[in-house]
Amino acid sequence: MTEPLVRITHLAKAFGSLPVLRSIDLAVRPGRVMAIVGPNGAGKTTLIKSLLGLTHPDAGEIWFGGSGVRGDEAYRARIGYMPQIARYPENLTGAELLAMLKDLRGEGARLDEELIELLDLESALAQPLRVLSGGTRQKVNAVMAFLFSPELLVLDEPTAGLDPLSSRILKDKILAAKASGRTFIVTSHIMNELEELADDVAFMLDGRALFVGTLAELKRITCQKTLERAIATMMRRGVLTEAA
Repeated sequence: MTEPLVRITHLAKAFGSLPVLRSIDLAVRPGRVMAIVGPNGAGKTTLIKSLLGLTHPDAGEIWFGGSGVRGDEAYRARIGYMPQIARYPENLTGAELLAMLKDLRGEGARLDEELIELLDLESALAQPLRVLSGGTRQKVNAVMAFLFSPELLVLDEPTAGLDPLSSRILKDKILAAKASGRTFIVTSHIMNELEELADDVAFMLDGRALFVGTLAELKRITCQKTLERAIATMMRRGVLTEAA
């Protein structure tokens, strides 16, 4: 089996006396889409922030491309991140923001600007970010994530606020990038969207990963035909287990 691009072992994090991640283990294989799902407060955001180096776990290890990331920042250049709510300098235009990011990366960076054309963003990029609609900001957010052709893309609610055409364009872009060998971690509350995109699923509840495996395996063990029903079944089981 192919070595994972990302491996997380025994990851734990608490904020004060509140445990948020409880010994998480999961592996993300290259060229696949891993969906991380669970209710609000399950620990999904903290897990992603730990992977991105935005928060430091209390215990456990994160490996990227076979190397531990503790004390290393260089690996983050190999990751594209699309947050659910992006915050950029409001006075800049989209074009100025893109230019600034290109300058920071240097001339050797390989650029993927296909989404600018596909999402018809040329005119919007000439305007200050403060005047753009939420949906247009989300398009800019997607362009930023894909811009430097990263090995791993972490997408948090990627189609939130997008119109149906833009959502379809972005999902087709994800599938095409996966076919070319790119790897994705995606969170979303839209289960039919994840069912279309995901190869693997990590289901989290109360800071624990109660299931990590393929989408097909999750459906099999829950005896359900859709991801939505499978996750609902896992949530009921998890709540009953916690109550016991």
